[in-house]
Amino acid sequence: MTGVEPTPLAAGERRRAVDRPGLVCRGTRVYLRTLQPEDLEHLSEWAEDPFLDRMVGSEFLNAYKHVYDKDPAFYEAVLTDPTQVVLVIEANRGWTKPVGLARLFNIHLLEGYCFFEVMLTDQKAIRRGFGVEAGKLISYYGVDVLGLRRIEAKVYEYNRLSANSLRRNGFHQEGVLRKAGYQDGRYWDVLVFGILKDEIDEQRRKDKPYLPLADAEGDALDAS
Repeated sequence: MTGVEPTPLAAGERRRAVDRPGLVCRGTRVYLRTLQPEDLEHLSEWAEDPFLDRMVGSEFLNAYKHVYDKDPAFYEAVLTDPTQVVLVIEANRGWTKPVGLARLFNIHLLEGYCFFEVMLTDQKAIRRGFGVEAGKLISYYGVDVLGLRRIEAKVYEYNRLSANSLRRNGFHQEGVLRKAGYQDGRYWDVLVFGILKDEIDEQRRKDKPYLPLADAEGDALDAS
């Protein structure tokens, strides 16, 4: 993948990844799976993380904490919500718990667009290419499975890591929402990014992620 050194999985390691429940797609560094009830424990931890709140300000985590008061009913609400797709990011090797979330939300199927959010919840996972690859995988999912033609994202002006990850994924900065975000007792600009289906397809021609996952023998199919 662009910007990510290829690290193919060993046969046994690939088999273990394929056996994980709810797997949706896999890259060289991370794979995405569906949200499971036991993930609520992780959401509870992430929703209290001040670093995540400052860097992402996720409406998803805020809803779990403040609207649902961390009630288990949140899981069913997410599962039955047709306006979003929430996938858990797992690293392929050496990690014992999820490293983040990738989400498509405010999905408008008729118009063919949605918003995009990728958050790495473990600071040790930052700068390893995990977020870039997870962003590519969920973008391909949006195009292939949902038929989207446009994906949008917003980033606080001070979150340079996320802004650079979006650029590496082919997103273009399209504007600035002046003083639209509030953190640390002051207002900040919010940068607006977007990418079109043709641009996503161009990124895919450079990359080799796997979607769908694999056959029964554990051999992945190339999505390109």
